[in-house]
Amino acid sequence: MGATGATGNALLHSLLPLGTPVRALTRTPDRPIPGTTGAQPPFQVRYADATDPLSLHEAFQGARQLFLAMANSPAQVALETRVIDVAARTGIEHIVKISAPAAEPDSPVAISRGHHAVEEHLRASGLSHTILRPYAFMQNLLRLAPTVAQGAIFATTGDAPCNHIDCRDIGDIAAAALTRPDIAGGTYTLTGPEAVSYAELANRLSALTGRQIRYVNLTPDQLRDDLVRNAHMPTWLADHVVEIQQLAVARPETPTTTVTDILGRPPRTLDAFLREHHGQFRR
Repeated sequence: MGATGATGNALLHSLLPLGTPVRALTRTPDRPIPGTTGAQPPFQVRYADATDPLSLHEAFQGARQLFLAMANSPAQVALETRVIDVAARTGIEHIVKISAPAAEPDSPVAISRGHHAVEEHLRASGLSHTILRPYAFMQNLLRLAPTVAQGAIFATTGDAPCNHIDCRDIGDIAAAALTRPDIAGGTYTLTGPEAVSYAELANRLSALTGRQIRYVNLTPDQLRDDLVRNAHMPTWLADHVVEIQQLAVARPETPTTTVTDILGRPPRTLDAFLREHHGQFRR
């Protein structure tokens, strides 16, 4: 599920070179899947909507494993638990779920509390499962481009280091969990090779763009207000961004070696990602 999303689409393209039969599930099957060309993609495309149990039942028929990644939302727990229940009834044997760091019942991050509830539901389902807990996606840094163009980035992390990971590495790990029995069944925390503060990120963006990019440290309330007013985020999402940034202050983040341990190669670096997308930051 989530074949058009950041991690689901990355997984799709990680699986194709392996020759693995793949069924891409989407609410918009008539639209091209990102990253594909030609009239006929080299995989099945089916309609599925987590709000429509019948569509899930039909989409899961004949499949053995399910990748479960859904966008964060206030309805996420209800939707993901429904997906798990339908999967269990239709013969799915193994689920790989995208979760979140600090997926704990008393986490200070509301979305992480929700992921914990879904993880518990998955454990209770009796299905074989693998849980991936990636930190912040490097791809989400592209959302900073409008303020970078104005010479600044805003956050509320002070000098705390923050983990990031390229979604393509998450896709490669998920592909391993779906195709390698030695990986399936674990719970894995995923990061890139270094934790970098937003002040350091501003320095690297300055070097990349040739312009001075400042890091502006806001209070949590100031950042929340900025995200709602200027980034036009819904309140719940602005609250989530503030909560995860404050968690990085309360619990200093350090990188893991999980990507290297599983894939036998280092994870993609932040510098490589910024260079790859330098055009978007230089506008």
